[in-house]
Amino acid sequence: MALWCEQAWLSDGWRSSVRLTVEKGRISAIETGVEAAPDDERHDIFLPGLPNLHSHAFQRGMAGLAERAGTGNDSFWTWREVMYRFVDRLDPEGMRAIAALAQAEMLESGFTRVGEFHYLHHDVDGRPYDDLAVMAGAIAEAAAETGIALTLLPVFYAHSGFGGIAPTHGQRRFINGVDRFAKLLEESREAVAGLDDALVGVAPHSLRAATADELASVAAMAAGAPVHIHIAEQVPEVEACLAWSGARPVEWLMENAAVGPDWCLVHATHITDAERAAIVESGAVAGLCPITEANLGDGLFPAREFLAEGGRFGVGSDSNVEIDAAAELRLLEYGQRLAHRGRNLLAGGAGQSTGASLYRGALAGGGQALGRPGAGLVVGEAADIVSLKARDPFFAGRSGDAILDSWIFGGAARLVDCVWRGGVKRVVGGRHIARDAIGARYRGTIARLFA
Repeated sequence: MALWCEQAWLSDGWRSSVRLTVEKGRISAIETGVEAAPDDERHDIFLPGLPNLHSHAFQRGMAGLAERAGTGNDSFWTWREVMYRFVDRLDPEGMRAIAALAQAEMLESGFTRVGEFHYLHHDVDGRPYDDLAVMAGAIAEAAAETGIALTLLPVFYAHSGFGGIAPTHGQRRFINGVDRFAKLLEESREAVAGLDDALVGVAPHSLRAATADELASVAAMAAGAPVHIHIAEQVPEVEACLAWSGARPVEWLMENAAVGPDWCLVHATHITDAERAAIVESGAVAGLCPITEANLGDGLFPAREFLAEGGRFGVGSDSNVEIDAAAELRLLEYGQRLAHRGRNLLAGGAGQSTGASLYRGALAGGGQALGRPGAGLVVGEAADIVSLKARDPFFAGRSGDAILDSWIFGGAARLVDCVWRGGVKRVVGGRHIARDAIGARYRGTIARLFA
């Protein structure tokens, strides 16, 4: 199969009249400055698909349900109570239906691989299913239907607070000890074995949910695969960690775990200068989820300073309250503009494109965090390709980096035309090819869950 486009963003920048040859799902050849062959499929603009490094797919089903004010101060902690009530309703069939919709929307917005931070493991009464990984299997079934590449991150969750505090009733569906988690992890690997280019890492949920010994045991189970952890997302979390250990969360983690390039520190919102420098030095990726962090009122990650120091980052859709790859990048920059009262703060220098800098950073960092470094339109890599609607009036007069700037800061998901994952076209004209069936199943699931 050969695809031709007028402009493509390759590893060495923008090139014109580009022909990509795809064999067995991978790019086997790239030619630039060539005319399209008669049988080539022709398009306008090609970009590499973006990794979505942090998702809780089932939360797409509760988008909008936590937007009613309570009697006190609303925060992540009050949102969490709504989430606990929602998960009480979910079964494997519901998980698959909601995950499929979320994954289809990810592809439609330009995400081609997702890191699924998966912690909803057990039945509604908290007892394990006979098949420990049945919920992971539901996510894998959704990925098989939608075609998105999957890095599954089974979550270890054992406690409700720092120092091994017993879990609450609302957490009963998440809980495992180390031995049972090891079995769950093995069954999760079997659950994704039939998918193309799938990978399984591990995710100790947070320092609240795992003791030091449990954290070490779970991280060792990764065996070189990605390790993801929520950390320093909220101020009360930082305060509780200080009260427990005398150290801040990132400070404690760096002193007590072998954090390296295979780690992703999700959120890391509330960090000191010293903690920020430690993350940079470790080579770990900061997993930023600007839309969810804004929705929950978490705060702003110090991205301007982090990127200036050479920090690695990626973006994720997290709670999936909104799914839009370009919007995540836009809000990342806008948060810094609001905090520092300036513009183009993440561009990387005078004359640089903010959109291109953001996209380049999220592509590299996201690929690293999901166990697939080097992603992009490169010979030998998976043919994960996004085409944009260059003939939309919004792109009039744009070329090169101005395309990325315009898409990210003014166009968003509506300007995505087609998306290929592993050389298979999954999105056409901005819609997933199975959108109607996925949407119908989702609507039926939500009607059943709320009956």
